[in-house]
Amino acid sequence: MTSFIPLSVPTLNGREKTYIDECLETNWVSSGGRFVTRFGELCAEVAGARFGIPVMNGTAALHLSVILAGVARGEEVVIPALTFIGTANAGAEPAILDVDPVTWQLDPGRLESFLRTSCERRTGGVFNRATGRRVAAVMPVHLLGHPCDMDPILQLAREFGLTVIEDAAEAVGASYKGRPVGGIGRLGCFSFNGNKTFTCGGGGAILTNDEALANRASYLSTQAKDDPVLFIHKAVGYNYRLTNVAAAMGVAQLEAREGYLARKKEINRRYRLALEGVPGVTFMGSANWAGNAMWLTTVRIDKAKARISNLELMRTLEKGVDGGPRIETRLLWQPMHRSEALATAYRTDAPNADSIYGEALSLPSSVSLTEAEQDQVISAVKRVISGP
Repeated sequence: MTSFIPLSVPTLNGREKTYIDECLETNWVSSGGRFVTRFGELCAEVAGARFGIPVMNGTAALHLSVILAGVARGEEVVIPALTFIGTANAGAEPAILDVDPVTWQLDPGRLESFLRTSCERRTGGVFNRATGRRVAAVMPVHLLGHPCDMDPILQLAREFGLTVIEDAAEAVGASYKGRPVGGIGRLGCFSFNGNKTFTCGGGGAILTNDEALANRASYLSTQAKDDPVLFIHKAVGYNYRLTNVAAAMGVAQLEAREGYLARKKEINRRYRLALEGVPGVTFMGSANWAGNAMWLTTVRIDKAKARISNLELMRTLEKGVDGGPRIETRLLWQPMHRSEALATAYRTDAPNADSIYGEALSLPSSVSLTEAEQDQVISAVKRVISGP
């Protein structure tokens, strides 16, 4: 019997070793090589974008995208309250808004209210009345693999002159009304961290349909070298390049993407069927236009009905239930408007984010999760909440 069931771990059963061995045998292990090029092409293909620029991680992709969007120091980017803090740490001043209570994504209605009632148009753009800062961009986050409602966000961005940067770190392979996420905004960002559906160990990518932005992204991610012989730099650049070894793993992962995404959907389907009707257990909602990549299947635990909180359930499962395996689950991130690290940021009340955070728990969702292991997770949750 399995003794430990992890939350989300890499599944490496394709050509990863073959491709990495090629890197070692040819000595192409650093930031150049055919796999870096191919990985960028595959990322663009997945996002439905013209260009994919590989970088070292998702946070680097977000940081460069903020720069590429022309966001100056001290200017604001609108983000949702419910996201990983990397979204807020991308180099701009965050303006934090609440999320939709059903899908948990940035609420377009709240975005519209913020822009129309809390901001004012002046020469040079739209400015936050409370902070005096220019609002330069909006960064919708496709949380947990479910896409944001992009059409109203794009319409508002056009009206108010904002750049749309998609944080699709958790949503590689997701789609919105049939359009792949990552390539819908002016810029998009992927992450290939070790716990994502597809991984390079680390790794990220910038997606765009704008050739000039793609060229600028490549330039800035390689230390902005204007003359690599004389070491002349006319702009501030960064060493954000992805190695050929990491890209080789990423190529193998994305080659298997259809099977991986299908497995994620099946895991989500089995959880929903098995846990439906368990007292206090409900699931993240899904819009009918959403092609959900289902990175992590996440439930809400209503303590009043389940007689246990999400935190208490997490700690009970990690110890093992009735001699069963230790099971790793995870809370969602502290909402951004509650973070001490963002104490100077503009924020609004975010009751939906607070409520979701107080109840959400992500269940084991690895592509390699077997049905037998998933049945053990399901059984443990039921036994804790409903009893033997």
